[in-house]
Amino acid sequence: MSNLDTRIAELAAKYLPLAAEMLKEVIRIPADYVEKPVDQGGDPFCGTSNHEFPRIDYLRKKIVAIKAVRREEDAYFDDFGNLVWRVEASNDGIPSDQKKVIYIDGHTDTVKPLRAQWLQNTGGIDCFDGVIDATKVNKAFLNKELGYLPPESEWNHLIFGRGAADQLGGVISAAIATKIMLELEAEGALKGVIVYSYATVCEEDNDGAGPMYLNRQVFPTAAPAVVPDVVILTDSSGCSKNGALGIYRGQRGRMQIEVTVKGKSCHGSMPWEGKNPLEFGGAIVKEAADKYDARIGFKDDPFLGHGTRTASWARLDTPSDCAVPEKFTFRFDRRLTIGETPEQSCADVEALDTVAVARKAGLTVEISIPTYTDASWKGYVLNNPQVYLGWLTPEEHPAVQAAVAAYKLVISPNVDGKVGTGGVLTKEPRVDRWVFSTDGVGYPIPTDASVPGAATKQWVNNGVYKHPAMIGFGTGIEQNTHKIGECVDERELQHSAAFLARYPTVFAGTV
Repeated sequence: MSNLDTRIAELAAKYLPLAAEMLKEVIRIPADYVEKPVDQGGDPFCGTSNHEFPRIDYLRKKIVAIKAVRREEDAYFDDFGNLVWRVEASNDGIPSDQKKVIYIDGHTDTVKPLRAQWLQNTGGIDCFDGVIDATKVNKAFLNKELGYLPPESEWNHLIFGRGAADQLGGVISAAIATKIMLELEAEGALKGVIVYSYATVCEEDNDGAGPMYLNRQVFPTAAPAVVPDVVILTDSSGCSKNGALGIYRGQRGRMQIEVTVKGKSCHGSMPWEGKNPLEFGGAIVKEAADKYDARIGFKDDPFLGHGTRTASWARLDTPSDCAVPEKFTFRFDRRLTIGETPEQSCADVEALDTVAVARKAGLTVEISIPTYTDASWKGYVLNNPQVYLGWLTPEEHPAVQAAVAAYKLVISPNVDGKVGTGGVLTKEPRVDRWVFSTDGVGYPIPTDASVPGAATKQWVNNGVYKHPAMIGFGTGIEQNTHKIGECVDERELQHSAAFLARYPTVFAGTV
């Protein structure tokens, strides 16, 4: 280890209590709002997509207070509502337009907290306040529900709460990392690099919304000193079987396919007078599931895995529960692997035999891609089709190789776990891919899109889309996300912060 490596590892360990304190607080903050009347400043959806402001307002103030930025104005909200903070060496002799630009990206919203279910199932853990009565914790439930937990003797290291695994720890790690980089500026921790950290909003509802905003409003006219050479996605990259803090280099895409079946309503006692969209629509769902189970119409990729389709949401329009309904609307969550397209995925649903049967019976069946129309907390509406493109950074790309090198410099000397022995911190870096979706889906753009500032950035181009090189590295076990009782081992915060603090100059080759 060089002196810089040693100092980064030392400071990451020193600031672990601060990181744990910050993570617990950003998990807790919605508790101040969810049960308060709206007319008194309450928000029953606080912390979820488009309702992140109290959390990221705290983060901005805390980032300034702990000196994770040089000046207060270096931490700000963009017009979409993302929290952005920026660090750069004050005088390293390298012009800004010649520096490597590294983005650290992590979302700040969570899925619905389900507070009552947490208390009911865990016994003594609140989704915001964490462990409130250790004597009542249902350990059997946690061991059954979660993909990985360390030995019970190490549970004192766990932080519980909605967002613990997905993915507030990554955002906190970025804040600690920029604090470390500034403190070690004299040792070269910021030499030749500009680091932008993005605490994004609306990812759970609309994957990649924050980056979509950048692609539309920032990158087309941005100078090279703003456009990223590489993006580090800090969503949870741990695996319950193979180890925590994996280095991920790709993910499948996803899309929503909406199917609307319109029939004819009538009294339930005389169903022959109507045309039941629920029954015909249910047949469509069943055939679609059978076709997926048989892998008919789905491609497979040896690295990213096979495409999937599952019914994920439904709404029934009916005058009463004793009537034939008027309309049945449902959606398929379609995960897209390499070689699959949104157009063909919709065509596959159109081609289902049960769709033809419903239409022949006189019902209307409409198949479409829905548009996301909700406004961010700042009022910005993207109006994007709900198609989220997959991506893959080649293993030989300098961005991936730098990640492996940085891991070996500041993490490997300080941990001793083995790959394949559970969600432990492993000595050897593990390069893999996500099963779920991340903010990375917001970065790809058509190959002919104009981004002059990216001309020398070694963006990845697959012939259809291009995007900055992306890697994933974040706290949390992927199989623990979105679950009742989700948690993270706080020790991951330490090593994640160390990696994020060391990666920029390894990638730039300056130190």
